[in-house]
Parts: sequence; C-alpha cells; structure tokens
Amino acid sequence: MARTIITPVDIKSRQVLPLKVGATVKVWQKIQEKGKTRLQLFEGLVIAHKHGAEAGATFTVRKVASGVGVEKIFPLYSPNIDKIEVVRQAKVRRAKLYYVRDQAAKEQRRRMKQSIVDAIVTDEVISGEPVESVVAE
Repeated sequence: MARTIITPVDIKSRQVLPLKVGATVKVWQKIQEKGKTRLQLFEGLVIAHKHGAEAGATFTVRKVASGVGVEKIFPLYSPNIDKIEVVRQAKVRRAKLYYVRDQAAKEQRRRMKQSIVDAIVTDEVISGEPVESVVAE
C-alpha cells in the first residue's frame, strides 16, 4: 500500500540545498502578527549545520546588526521558513565557526577571502564570456 505524505515544506529541495558552513545566506521567515503574515529577511553567515539532512536538522546564522552580533537557529524543514537563498560560498577549514564570535569583521573577511575570489573567477570561466587581457607594448 503506497502512502502519500503531504507536507507544507518541499523536502527534496531542502535536502539538495547547497547549505554549508561558511556560506552567506538569506532566510525568509514567516512572521504571524495580529492576524497578518509577513516575511522577515535574515541575512548572515552560516556558522553551524547540525544533524545533516534528517528531520531535526538545524543551521545557525550569524549577522552583526548595529554593532551587536545576532544569531538565529533555524530548523531546516520548518514550514515557517519560506525560502533559503545561498548568496555566496566561502571555503572554511572548520565544521563549526564558533570562533567567529570573538573576531573582528576584518579578520573574518581575511580568513575567507581567498575562496570567495576563487568562486568569482570560477563564475566568469563558466559563463563563457571572453576574458580581456591588456598587453603592454
């Protein structure tokens, strides 16, 4: 007997989401206020991803707002999350970036800068546009 499971969240799309530690993401969260539902955007750095792709999977996003660090823990398969967009991916050498809490923003960029530049160069090569070079005579 085949059962059809209906969920408000598209599980397949969330499982294949390239959500890794070090990624900068935008998370649109549904907020219920006074009978109205609105979307709230939270953009920041993924500092932890726990429990893989199982039902209880979570990820932690950190951003600095008005000089104060703000972290939110989102359940990956929550129906309150409308959309997750990966803005850019930086290569990091740790599974959890809790050390970021104690660092300055400039030091964080320095540690992740190289992989961000590599990603931009990779996008130019993939796009197939001719690369111009300046030749000095």
